[in-house]
Amino acid sequence: MDVPLPHLDRPFDYLVPAALDAEAQPGVRVKVRFAGQLVDGWLLERAESSEHPKLAYLEKVVSPVPVLSPEVARLARAVADRYAGSLADVLRLAVPPRHARAEKAVTAEAPSADATAPTDAPAPDGSSAPAPSAAAPASADADARAEVDPRGWRDYPAGPALLRALTDGRPARAVWSALPGEDWADRYADTVAATVAGGRGAVVVVADARDLDRLDAALTAVLGAGRHVRLTAADGPARRYRAFLAARRGDVAVVIGTRAAMFAPVDRLGLVAIWDDGDDLHAEPRAPYPHARDVLLTRAHLGDAAALVGGYARSAEAQLLVETSWAREVVADRAVVRARTPAMAPTGDDPQLARDPGAASARLPSLAWTSARDALRADLPVLVQVPRRGYVPSVACADCRAPARCPHCAGPLALPSAQGTPACRWCGRVTAAYACPECGGRRLRASVTGARRTAEELGRAFPGVPVRTSGREEVLAMVPGGAGLVIATPGAEPVADGGYGAVLLLDSWALLTRADLRAGEEALRRWMAAAALARPGTAGGRVVVVADGALAPVQALLRWDSAWFAARELAERRELGFPPAVRMASVTGVAEAVADLLAGARLPGDAEVLGPVPADEGRERMLVRVPRSRAAALAEALHAAAGQRSARKAADPVRLQVDPLVLF
Repeated sequence: MDVPLPHLDRPFDYLVPAALDAEAQPGVRVKVRFAGQLVDGWLLERAESSEHPKLAYLEKVVSPVPVLSPEVARLARAVADRYAGSLADVLRLAVPPRHARAEKAVTAEAPSADATAPTDAPAPDGSSAPAPSAAAPASADADARAEVDPRGWRDYPAGPALLRALTDGRPARAVWSALPGEDWADRYADTVAATVAGGRGAVVVVADARDLDRLDAALTAVLGAGRHVRLTAADGPARRYRAFLAARRGDVAVVIGTRAAMFAPVDRLGLVAIWDDGDDLHAEPRAPYPHARDVLLTRAHLGDAAALVGGYARSAEAQLLVETSWAREVVADRAVVRARTPAMAPTGDDPQLARDPGAASARLPSLAWTSARDALRADLPVLVQVPRRGYVPSVACADCRAPARCPHCAGPLALPSAQGTPACRWCGRVTAAYACPECGGRRLRASVTGARRTAEELGRAFPGVPVRTSGREEVLAMVPGGAGLVIATPGAEPVADGGYGAVLLLDSWALLTRADLRAGEEALRRWMAAAALARPGTAGGRVVVVADGALAPVQALLRWDSAWFAARELAERRELGFPPAVRMASVTGVAEAVADLLAGARLPGDAEVLGPVPADEGRERMLVRVPRSRAAALAEALHAAAGQRSARKAADPVRLQVDPLVLF
């Protein structure tokens, strides 16, 4: 039943009336009477008898379309158990809301409900085009095998073997470290084509819409139009549900999308893949808070499918897969890495500001200034990565340097423009007559400079050069290859035609000094994503990072060796007892509710309870740590304790998260 109460997280038996016998098939949406109310549910299985003597009847079959496949139902149960959640919560993520009009249109196109029969599938643009079934004839597979081109993977010694394994239908598991300048979307399209050539399907998950558009175009070029669908909430409910039904019926063998696609129903699944698994957008913000990487890896394990985890940078979780031999790393030889990498250099901050007045006004160190100037003179674009968006997102007292805060809610003050009035970033109130509570000063200075302010300063420093910004308000996908400045926040860097002549990574302290377990890993991930857009050093490409060159993340960037840094991070977390070396759960709520849940939880004997630490809105957080071998016991104990509280209708809610991205 679609009821988010932990103590009701189990199947219930109902009688099927004769009038609904034909429609009441496993996987359909139904309505049942429970506790005097009509509730939604999923029909999981039909049986001849029940151990319960008295049963109520099924009230209604909402739709005869079996949207929940047995494979996804099994996966959803495994994900719920892994994250101490309820099956109903996971199914709410796995199956999009029903769109009756889209469902009617799809069923009208194909009256048969046979999910394995090949049909004409709607293309992503809404048109109809022939689509391959996962059960395509052997002759079609042979034709597809001839089209798989391994040349793009030859820079990686294990790459061609990966493609052969996918074509042969073997469950290869790989962690791929992409080279600078690599067209990752084309390489993923190669792996999908190899999988389809072997007569199996694929699911690929990316972090955002921009990456999805790149992958969509690459797959269309390799497979042809209409041979895959995309699943993302951004496409709207009708288009998303239509794509979901096309996959569920077996009209297409390939599904790509954002994290909404991690549960996509693909027949004969042969490959699950995720790009840039360290991006926090892969973490689901709704209960039970699963991570797309872990869902896909669970799916590969349950379905004996291949798995590919790729990125320019490597996460500690991906490194654990390599060190435990669950996956094999796919990396290039060092000679190839050196040939493909742009010239890298670290530089100090304010002490090395260039003597050129233009550089000083743009806050650029000497090396960064000359790198940008030389690239522009060579008619090449320059990318400048700034960690913060806005104009001046944080200000301080110019006299005593105390952070400027809102007198109403204590939120940070920010400047929206050069002539703007300070306003609170939390409550939005304008503070025109600000006076520092520490010293009484009324002058403000920028403590953090945003992307818009940086663009303004660089525009003055390089007059006549086009300046473009890419960030939250407008994210650019591509920019021309001529001279120009592109100011972008992390994750919003556009691809330049021919590559950037220079990439400047500014204000690195804003990334490195965050109070976060993953601060170094996240900084390196963002830097490598930007640096990968530069030309090779042999073609004039240069990357300048404004940071201390002795820092481990900077060293990994300079050597383009994220595997070394990931191994270092994992070793430190293993020593300190942090995920992914251990399994950790956070229990968040008001103090009394947290204490109540933990008191009723039968935790494993080797569990460590840490805390409390303050959380938001007056709540507190307790952390429970166990060895990875005891992960299932921890999740089961916490779920059972949550069920006890929901059964007695405890008033204060408690949020359970297993291996959350943010611990403190």
